[in-house]
Formats: sequence, C-alpha cells, structure tokens
Amino acid sequence: MKADEIRAMILEVIQEILPDEDVSNLKSDVRIRDQIEMDSMDFLDMIMELRKRYGITVPEDDYMELSTLDGAVAYLEPLMKDI
Repeated sequence: MKADEIRAMILEVIQEILPDEDVSNLKSDVRIRDQIEMDSMDFLDMIMELRKRYGITVPEDDYMELSTLDGAVAYLEPLMKDI
C-alpha cells in the first residue's frame, strides 16, 4: 500500500468506529484525539481493526506513533508495503 492509500484506510477505520465524526478535515500533523471525540477505547478499536483487517500488530510501546495521521502513515507504510 502507498501512503495515500494508508491514509484513506485509516480515515475509513476511524469513520467506522466514530460514524458521527467528520474526518474529512483532519489535520495530518495534529493528534487525532485532539481533533475529534476519540477516547482511549476508540483508539484501541482502531488498533484492533488494523490487526483484524491487515494482520498488523502494533506493540503498546508504539501506540504514540499512531497519534497523528502523518505518524500513522509513516509507521504503517513499511508494514503494509506488500499489502
């Protein structure tokens, strides 16, 4: 997967978890949780959805890497290069 595809996939997952939130205007370099009503359980749901859909396991120590869209794309891109 390429960076733009990963970004779209992340936004799709967030939209499924939080259907009432507008994710179309999320800033790439600002913490996602600071922009929308996403609590820690919602964030964990996002992590679990990545595992379920793509077999990607994110260690708890790396959760902060996924706090922004830019960070999430940068972290996931090497893991999803063959998907």
